[in-house]
Amino acid sequence: MRLDLLSLVSCALATTALAKSNAAAAAIADPDVNGKYWIYGDGISAAFIPYGASISDLVVNDQYGIPRDIVAGFDNATYYGIDRQHPHFGGVPGRYANRIKNSSFELDGVTYHVLANENPTAAHPDGLDTLHGGPDGWDFRNFTVVSYTNNSITFSITDPDGKEGFPGEVISYITYTLGNMTWDFKMVAIATTKKTPIMLSSHTYWNLDGFANNETQSALNHTFYLPYSGQRVGVDNILIPTGDILANQRGSVNDFWSAPKQIGHSFSDPEIEGNCGFNCSGYDNCWLVNREQEGAYDWRKDGFVARLQSAWSGIQLDVYSDQEAFQMYSCNGQNGSMALKTTQGLTDNPDFPRTIPKYGCVVLEVEDWIDAINRPEWQRSKKQVYEPGGDPYVLQASYRFGINSTATPF
Repeated sequence: MRLDLLSLVSCALATTALAKSNAAAAAIADPDVNGKYWIYGDGISAAFIPYGASISDLVVNDQYGIPRDIVAGFDNATYYGIDRQHPHFGGVPGRYANRIKNSSFELDGVTYHVLANENPTAAHPDGLDTLHGGPDGWDFRNFTVVSYTNNSITFSITDPDGKEGFPGEVISYITYTLGNMTWDFKMVAIATTKKTPIMLSSHTYWNLDGFANNETQSALNHTFYLPYSGQRVGVDNILIPTGDILANQRGSVNDFWSAPKQIGHSFSDPEIEGNCGFNCSGYDNCWLVNREQEGAYDWRKDGFVARLQSAWSGIQLDVYSDQEAFQMYSCNGQNGSMALKTTQGLTDNPDFPRTIPKYGCVVLEVEDWIDAINRPEWQRSKKQVYEPGGDPYVLQASYRFGINSTATPF
């Protein structure tokens, strides 16, 4: 009888502890009044939302100790789903990031047609290609919060067979973690029923001045450096890869490897015209990341793949990643119609509207070679095509922040 009583007491205590644990978990899992889930590290805080598993705020101190929210987004989570422009603010594009030529690809002799959503014409009113997974890609959908702590959050999504035209079901987990002035993320995706292409990224819009620079609204004064990127993917006038791998000649518009330079440094060069597509001046390009010449490397320790700096705020971002390509977009499509968050911008300067102007931000995307599923000669299938029972898709990156004193002045 005593053993039975002890067992009952033990069971009751365990049940009570579990109930308290579940209650605590439920309490911490609640978002704030704006629908945002905040996490915290040393010297850094960030907010995320289920819509697109998006980052909506990222706050670090500038060189004067002033907190700056340095990513674009909306004040309230509900607005992400109703904004008609949908600029992919901070989300995870999927199941295949960037562009797919002719909205089609071939696997094992079968041609798949996915939904088009970019570059519409009279003959193709939906578009000539597919961008970021289609008209209802992952960053248009709500993920599920499956884990949430003070410094980390994990989202999950199940992408059904046939959604947007992609074959097979895919289950994905996106984990964001803050550390000592660091934002790390890991993206895992598993093909459960059929062979399918998978390529993800983070589509965050950056302005290291928090849009508060009292001298300019532009981010063209940010210094950019890609130390391993002497080559880029050649594209046509709607940014579809041609199959060519192009050299970024020293001193050319797309040379960010030989030395750091401001993003706007080459805007007086005629080569900048059309660099980001038809009638477009700026950047929306995919650079390759070539680290193999230095032998075996640990992506976490052996050199950043990209660096972004602002001399005005003093904030520096170093990007470490296991991916072998890097896209930079200089916000050529922004037109001043997107409002800033209340945490950003200037409140007393009538010359600077509280909106994001053309070139007012920079998108940085760690990823693999774009549209490689339509370029078998690139031999990227092991990096982009996955099947049940095989290895999962994995993307890892570490964004490390600090205060710099070396941003190039030109």
